[in-house]
Amino acid sequence: MLAGAYARAALLLALGFFALAAVASGQEWLRAHATFYGGPDASGTMGGACGYGNLYAQGYGTRTAALSTALFNDGASCGQCYKLVCDRKTDRTWCKPGVSVTVTATNFCPPNWSIPSDRGGWCNPPRPHFDMAQPAWEKIGIYRGGIIPVIYRRVSCAKKGGLRFAVNGHDYFNLVLVTNVAGPGSVRAMDVKGSRSPDWMHMARNWGANWHSLTYLNGQGLSFRVTATDGQTIVCANVVPPNWSFGQSFASNLQFKL
Repeated sequence: MLAGAYARAALLLALGFFALAAVASGQEWLRAHATFYGGPDASGTMGGACGYGNLYAQGYGTRTAALSTALFNDGASCGQCYKLVCDRKTDRTWCKPGVSVTVTATNFCPPNWSIPSDRGGWCNPPRPHFDMAQPAWEKIGIYRGGIIPVIYRRVSCAKKGGLRFAVNGHDYFNLVLVTNVAGPGSVRAMDVKGSRSPDWMHMARNWGANWHSLTYLNGQGLSFRVTATDGQTIVCANVVPPNWSFGQSFASNLQFKL
């Protein structure tokens, strides 16, 4: 009897540990709602507040979503991946059973203060909300429903190839878009180093997934030190050659772990 009691206590302790670990890693299921936009081919989702531009060309396709203020975090969530399931316990009419979809955060769903948050102002704070590309939404919801309750959680982003950098801006203003980020999907910090520069220089988030530095780096090879939101850091040494020009993109062969 005593051994059995110890075994049960050990089991409960282990279950409690794993539950705490799940919460700590951000993998617990949370509740939200989801709508859709962009048309059946998702052409209306191009561009967006993360700055990815053409989502087809960047590899994000139609599995994307605009996040409400509560989730967008002023652009710090750009690139994060979320797994969503329609909550049939709450709405059996408009939820498709037994399916899920994983989307990447590529846009911002702004609040609409002229409409109540429970009657059209779906993205008003403090509501967590996903305004999904229509093809992604229709994987889990029935079109006529328009809005569905969902449960969601953060998941790792699987990507092919390494980090990619698009260098824009002008002299003394280097604006670098970081794409194809695996693992956590989002970037917490970034630094740049010119081939003639002795030290790393901090870059600031300009908007979405765009980072800027206010240094003249023309004619230098560029290296980037990228820190993901889970703390992983990658140094992409000399990923940009000295003869680069504004408007060009460059690919690294390095990538974050899942």
